This record gives sequence, structure tokens and C-alpha cells, in this order.
Amino acid sequence: MEADSNASFTRYSDKDLEEFKSLILSKIEIAKGELEVLSSSLGTTNPNGTDDTGSAYRQLEDGSATLEKESIHQLAARQRKFIEQLEAALVRIANKTYGICRETGQLIAKERLMAVPHTTLSIQAKLRQSQ
Repeated sequence: MEADSNASFTRYSDKDLEEFKSLILSKIEIAKGELEVLSSSLGTTNPNGTDDTGSAYRQLEDGSATLEKESIHQLAARQRKFIEQLEAALVRIANKTYGICRETGQLIAKERLMAVPHTTLSIQAKLRQSQ
């Protein structure tokens, strides 16, 4: 870590920022792939159609399919939000503000950023928030 002479706080070095950028770009790629799988599963119909079964069973199947679709929609929405958060982290890297806690102004631990690269809070700030 190095101090940036143009700022009144410490920031991660350009080398560290490049490392975080690579991590985030790979996570975005994976997340977009997972989102694509979720989205494509919403477009497919049930291959085990219930056309030839009794109406009571068909209603149960339809209810189950609806519940599954809602669940997939929720997962897809969460995945889109995750991608947006990762992309916002890339903007912070470009601005050289990545890794600075928005509550305390201190550097977020590198280990935390490696585990949760889109975070904007240090673990201390996060714990205070949840109390």
C-alpha cells in the first residue's frame, strides 16, 4: 500500500488496484454466465408436460412451475444487482477510490476485498451497521 500524494488519505497502489480489477472482471464474467443460464431457463417450458394428466395434478404442477419461475426471477434479479455492484467497483478503481470505507474513510482490509470485492464498508463499519 502506498500513500497517494494528491489525497489526504491512504489508498491502494496502482498494482493492487490492477489485481482487484482482474478479480472483479473475472467475477463479472462468471456472474454474467450464471445470469444467462438463469434467463434461458425462464424461457424454456417444462419438458414433462402435464397435458395428459388429471386436472388436480396439472394444477399442482402449474403451481410448482410458477413458484420455481418466481424463484428463478429472484435469483436473476440478485445476479443483476451483483453485476451492477461489481461494475460500480470498477468505476471506483478507475477513480482510485476503491477499497476506501465510505463510513470511516480508512482502507478496507485486502482480505475482505478479495472475499467481497464490491464492498464499500470495512468490517468494523459493517458490524456497527448491523447492531
